[in-house]
Amino acid sequence: MTTIGRFWGLSSIFALAVVYLMPAQAAEWSATEAQLQYGRLDNPFGGGSADTTILTLQHASGWKYGDNFFFVDFINDGVRDGFNDTDVYAEWYPNFSLGKITHCDLSFGPVKDFGLLAGFNYSADANVEKFLPGVRVAWKLPGDAFLNTDITGFQDIGYGDGAPKEGDSYMVDFNGAFPFSIGDQDFSIEGHIEYIHNRTSEFGDVKGWVLAQPQFRWDMGKALFSSPKQIFIGIEYQYWRNKLGNEIDESAVQALLVWRF
Repeated sequence: MTTIGRFWGLSSIFALAVVYLMPAQAAEWSATEAQLQYGRLDNPFGGGSADTTILTLQHASGWKYGDNFFFVDFINDGVRDGFNDTDVYAEWYPNFSLGKITHCDLSFGPVKDFGLLAGFNYSADANVEKFLPGVRVAWKLPGDAFLNTDITGFQDIGYGDGAPKEGDSYMVDFNGAFPFSIGDQDFSIEGHIEYIHNRTSEFGDVKGWVLAQPQFRWDMGKALFSSPKQIFIGIEYQYWRNKLGNEIDESAVQALLVWRF
């Protein structure tokens, strides 16, 4: 199957899953974004770096029994070296809120709720598929801000040709968004930081990594077009220690344009 075919196939799976899991009449909120990023990223396999364009479709929504989050990255670095050559990468995290399911208030102290996660990661070119079952702790924050701590397994469920099969590991991920205002201007800091523990493959050890991807956004739509919460510009900073399990540490700033619809 071609990369484009995988892209459309995966997009269809995600779309059908969201429709199935979150009926329209049960939707509580939703936000869908198209993000365009541009920066110079490292190749952890062949060495060197290249100017890289990433187009992302991202969706988050809440429904009767929890919430969904997924994104699909379409990546092209313009260098034909076998890495990020019109690649497709996606992640999907359906979360089932224990508070919503049980109709009980599970909050105490700084904790807002608990959830059960069933994460899926997919990379087209490498033919990698991961399953991330686990739990979520949602923290209490004021206003529209939120912060989650996800603790999951990290299991290789790929099949056929592709990257070397890996042993089981685990992930700890902090993800959130913190909107704020300075005068009449609206801003936001959002993103995630994850730790994935080391594991083994048929070629030896795969190093554990730390990946942080915070975004700083300015609400340009409100400032220039009287259209708040629709068009944002800013930067995404990517720090990746032991990128993809290799001894390469990446520190990169990417230009960011976001259209929310």
